[in-house]
This record gives sequence, structure tokens and C-alpha cells, in this order.
Amino acid sequence: MEILRHLVEWVVAWAESPYGPAALFVISFAESSFFPVPPDILLIALSIANPPTALVFALVCMIGSVLGGMLGHQIGTRGGRPIAIKLFGEEKIMLVQRLYQRYDVWAILIAAFTPIPYKVFSISAGVFELDFRRFVIASAIGRGARFFLVGGLIFAFGETIQYYLSQYFELAVTLFAVLFVAGFLLIHASARVIRRRERTRNSVDPSASQQVKPN
Repeated sequence: MEILRHLVEWVVAWAESPYGPAALFVISFAESSFFPVPPDILLIALSIANPPTALVFALVCMIGSVLGGMLGHQIGTRGGRPIAIKLFGEEKIMLVQRLYQRYDVWAILIAAFTPIPYKVFSISAGVFELDFRRFVIASAIGRGARFFLVGGLIFAFGETIQYYLSQYFELAVTLFAVLFVAGFLLIHASARVIRRRERTRNSVDPSASQQVKPN
């Protein structure tokens, strides 16, 4: 948790740099495949410093994130299931596979919009061979809705939100960090439940262990 806090502080510090927008793009790109800190934190910091440009920052964030998700998809495609298991663990990959089987690309859209770790889904999408074009579209919709919601609110209610976020910025950053960690914990807990059910089912019916690959 201490490492995460230092990473968050490092990300926020870019808001005071002339390279803030470039850093936002890079962090958005990296977060979609390997970096642990969500770009929303820097997006908020840059936007409250200059509310009229908030939508531009949201666009930068979305483009970087979708491109990073495309990289994650390629990592999963080339590395296959072993790389996904090495990065996230077998239980999480089994859970994501179940979600893809049930919800198809809707699972990508939900992960892209919510605090659920998007990188798990972007890499797994390549592993389970989700259609690349549909993956990109779902990612763009989910990521765009998330980042433009943040940027749009700051753009529309500039001075008011600027005042409150300036006063409670540390609290907002903390909440984002908590939500991000909670997303990982949710995935972890759900994966353990799925794993237990799978083991119970397999002990009763060994043929139930066969996995069906999603379309």
C-alpha cells in the first residue's frame, strides 16, 4: 500500500509539469496493460487546474488508454494463457473467462468503465481471442464514458468543482486509490469463489472441468 501511495504522489506531481498532458497519455497507455495507478487521478489534477481544457484531457486519456488496451490484447494473443496466469493468477483468468463466456465484449465495456482492473480484461481478451475490432469499440465506449464523465463534470461546473476538488483533492485521490484496490480485491474474491465451485463440481462430475472457449 505504501508503494501505491508513492506511485499516486508521483502521478499527481506531473500535473505541475509542462509535460502533464504527455504524462497523462503515457500513464493512460501504461495503465491499460501493466501500470497499477489509474490515470483518473492525473486527469482530475490537470482538469481542475484548467477546466476549459478538461474535455481535451479526457480525450487524451481515452486515446492513450484504448491504445494501451490494444497492446494488452496483443500481449495476451502472443503470450497466451501462460502469460496471463503469470501476471494475474489462474483463478482470476478463470473468472474472466467465465465472464467472457457469459457477457462477451460487454465484460470489456464494464471493466473499462468501472474500477475493475481493465488490464486483466485487455490481456485476457487476447488470450481468449475476442474479436479485436469489437474489443477496441467496447474499450473506446467504456473508457470514453469514464474519462469524459470526469472531464465533462469539471468542464461544465468548472469553478464550483474546481473549488471543492481543490479543497478535498487528497480525499478524492484517496477514494480513487481505494476504489482501485477494491476492484482488485473484488476480482480476487470472485475468482476464489469460482475456483471453489469449480473444484466442487469437478469432484462430483470430472467431465465438468472441460472449458469452452468463447467465440
